[in-house]
Amino acid sequence: MLPWLAEPASDHLSTVRDTPLAKLVRDDMLAMILRGELRPGEHINEPDVASRLGVSRVPVREALRELEGTGLVIARKHAGVFVREPTAGEVRDLYEMRGLLDGFAGRRAARLEDAARTALANLLDASITAMDTASDAHDVQRYYRENLRFHWAIVEAADNHALAETYRTVVQKLHLSRLRNLAQDMGMRASIAEHTRIARALRKGDVARCEDLMARHVSDAYDRLQRRHR
Repeated sequence: MLPWLAEPASDHLSTVRDTPLAKLVRDDMLAMILRGELRPGEHINEPDVASRLGVSRVPVREALRELEGTGLVIARKHAGVFVREPTAGEVRDLYEMRGLLDGFAGRRAARLEDAARTALANLLDASITAMDTASDAHDVQRYYRENLRFHWAIVEAADNHALAETYRTVVQKLHLSRLRNLAQDMGMRASIAEHTRIARALRKGDVARCEDLMARHVSDAYDRLQRRHR
């Protein structure tokens, strides 16, 4: 499951054992960033985080250094640590990389054995139904969460650890640029039609078409984003 779909970790810090404290703090702050509770450009106050979680500032500093390494936060000299705001160029580059990763995942998933591929296709169809419901209700955030589940199901089915880790990093960074758009309809109906074609190609085991549709879907999503900001 993607990190931003998880429940906050803060309630469990006192009960988790055998896990480094800095990692638990990092996961808690990561979840807050990806849920939009810490917004792009917002200052992260170390004392406030330490007080809220009931820890010292040492694991908070360690956690922030780890998050800086992922590109989700940035430290500014004499100013503190802030949630990053991706530039237009970074967003473009991330979409290009995501298109390559999604295409690769689609190709591998379409090559699954019949039983596994059918099970995945059924899951994707259920996800499309949920996206339809969200679109009818004009619930953009619900649609977006289901969109993430659709793509992550294909990435997991591809069964490639390096792909999954890279994809997670790329999508988390893109998420920062999408937070400010989650109240807007970014072409849900067109996107659902694209998801439907992907699911059909995967069900048929059409490797080349599934790869192409996945890559083009990401490119089309970027084009819709660009049109929104013109």
